[in-house]
Amino acid sequence: MRAAEPVTGVSVSAAGATDPTEWAEQLWEAVETGREAAAAAVVFGALTAGVDPEAVLLDVIATVQARIGHAWAADRMTVAQEHAATAVNDRVVAALAHHPAVLDATPRTTRGRVTVSCVDGEWHAFPARLLSQVLTLRGWEVDHLGAQVPTPHLITWLHRTGPAAVALSASLAPRLPAAHAAITAAQAAGFPVLAGGAAFGPGGRYARLLDADAWAGDARGAADRLAEGLSAPAPVHQPVDDLPHLADQEYTLVRQSAQRLVRAVVSGLTERSPVVRAYTELQVQHTAEDVAHLVDFLAAALYVDDPDLFGGFLAWTADVLDARAVPAASLVPTLDILRRELRDLPRAVAQLDHGRDVLERRPGPPPTVPHQHFRART
Repeated sequence: MRAAEPVTGVSVSAAGATDPTEWAEQLWEAVETGREAAAAAVVFGALTAGVDPEAVLLDVIATVQARIGHAWAADRMTVAQEHAATAVNDRVVAALAHHPAVLDATPRTTRGRVTVSCVDGEWHAFPARLLSQVLTLRGWEVDHLGAQVPTPHLITWLHRTGPAAVALSASLAPRLPAAHAAITAAQAAGFPVLAGGAAFGPGGRYARLLDADAWAGDARGAADRLAEGLSAPAPVHQPVDDLPHLADQEYTLVRQSAQRLVRAVVSGLTERSPVVRAYTELQVQHTAEDVAHLVDFLAAALYVDDPDLFGGFLAWTADVLDARAVPAASLVPTLDILRRELRDLPRAVAQLDHGRDVLERRPGPPPTVPHQHFRART
């Protein structure tokens, strides 16, 4: 067996034996088809070939994980396939932790203790999992708490273990209020917070807005930032101190009326479109779920007072719909109905108007009443 082919069934050119790009392509082929043993063979092969363990995590496994998400968005992978592929990747990370090359690369002395946790309601645990493994490689004693950790339980854990810092992960913007509560509670307990994940926006804009002690755009950046040390948190304050616009209660009103808003939208769409009137019960249920998701993002945008958050979500959703041959114009009637329902809330109206502008500026036919609404799944 050649050095460039350290594991049966894995073939990487000798010139690319330590090139993460070639190993990522091999891993994709295994993960895409749900072959866990083959995926593990690729990762172990990369380690045996001399690829740095951190590079295997971030330039091979994380690269493939991002590709999984893109494949789903482009309708090249079903939800079930996406979940299966992610599960394979997750198990590969777990197996990698015990590989001799990883154990040899892990420092024998620790920098200190750190807690890694997803915020309450955040079920995308893979980014936090990668961070935990990278921090372990960098010499930290890591307490990995996983997905959807309620804030009171997180604080109890912090008091019990006394880490140097807590790293909070959030992938979806609707988790920002929960992230804010966790940041404030951890700081009040005396623990500095490093925020990370796509929910915190481009460049970490929402991490700063929510007064996190630090932000990092990826696991390498997080490890580097923790190595610099985090200062003790600022004096105790209330979440509203960071976001004075919440005093208008618009966020609270939208959250409290979310179910009513969803019902109003589904009813309004049914009145407007004969196609929607002909939906099966399952299609109506899926439409309601999609509308609820949109309302969640509207509420998040109100929480941070940023129309670009809502507009960005609509643009992304429109791209996802395009990939499924569902007209992005199907979003516009929903915005119009929500605008009518929320007409007495000026910030909400401004968010909805901005969202409509984003959709109207997209290339393609002008918005009309749709033939299908959202995914219109069967």
